[in-house]
Amino acid sequence: MKAYIFDNQPGDQRLPHDSGKEVGPEALEKLGVLYYRIPELADVDRLATNRGYKNRDEIKVSPTTMGDIYEAKVKSFFEEHLHEDEEIRYVRGGAGYFDVRDSSEEWVRIRLEKDDLIILPAGIYHRFTTDETNYTHAMRLFKDEPKWTPLNRSGDLDANQFRQEYVSTYLN
Repeated sequence: MKAYIFDNQPGDQRLPHDSGKEVGPEALEKLGVLYYRIPELADVDRLATNRGYKNRDEIKVSPTTMGDIYEAKVKSFFEEHLHEDEEIRYVRGGAGYFDVRDSSEEWVRIRLEKDDLIILPAGIYHRFTTDETNYTHAMRLFKDEPKWTPLNRSGDLDANQFRQEYVSTYLN
């Protein structure tokens, strides 16, 4: 895992966009973002049990697995959004970037590779993209029935209960 401030320069979203301003794991924790390096699937199973994740699935995001919808799908993942549930991703292969908003509204880019697991709290604004290799194989974990409902950022989304809870817990 490597985290840093996104440089906001134009160009392909799948490029590093590394500003050179590193962000450490402690700063991510202050945003509610939890990171684990987990090489053994049994340890993912233990984490899932401890956190109450009952369901999981796997997704391979690539042109080979998704065909003609790949580009549109990656662009949709990159729209700024939040979820009303935690977002848990365990990278099984390839790599990708999760960008999260910090307390000053800057993007923090988090590069994840094989054996990296990230937990984003409900209500955090974020987005995802593959890197320039165009391949991410990820396990998605869920507390209840698998669902993945992104709520794209809009003016009235700041009043969302999960966003309000996130702000009061992590940004105040």
